[in-house]
Amino acid sequence: MKTRLKWVENVSFLAQSGSGHSVLMDGAPEGGGNNMGPRPMELVLMGTAGCTAYDVIHILKKSRADVRDCTVDVDADRADEDPKVFTRIHFHFVVTGKALKPEVVERAIKLSAEKYCSASIMLGKTAEITHDFEVIEAH
Repeated sequence: MKTRLKWVENVSFLAQSGSGHSVLMDGAPEGGGNNMGPRPMELVLMGTAGCTAYDVIHILKKSRADVRDCTVDVDADRADEDPKVFTRIHFHFVVTGKALKPEVVERAIKLSAEKYCSASIMLGKTAEITHDFEVIEAH
């Protein structure tokens, strides 16, 4: 896996993935940025949410669950001192589907957290990671 990062100006950078997709990162105005893109550490959380949601959906579909939607809200804290690593990350899943069994959703989240999600397992080396979920019946 490869990526390339190019400095644009001030504290703006354009990152390009090996698959050819680009993301503009920028800083806050008080830090010399123009607020034209997410901060790098925000992208870390966004990528981790994507990684775990991918796993959960894949596991649910593999178990033939009729899943229709999934959102993940992430709330995190960082250390006050440099390096300002994540110290706490909470994932709240909202999974919508037809006749979804909470225990199946819980199992999918647990498998992602403990076995499959490389990003959250890596971040778990410095952060306390917690999860909860709710299941919504699709109409």
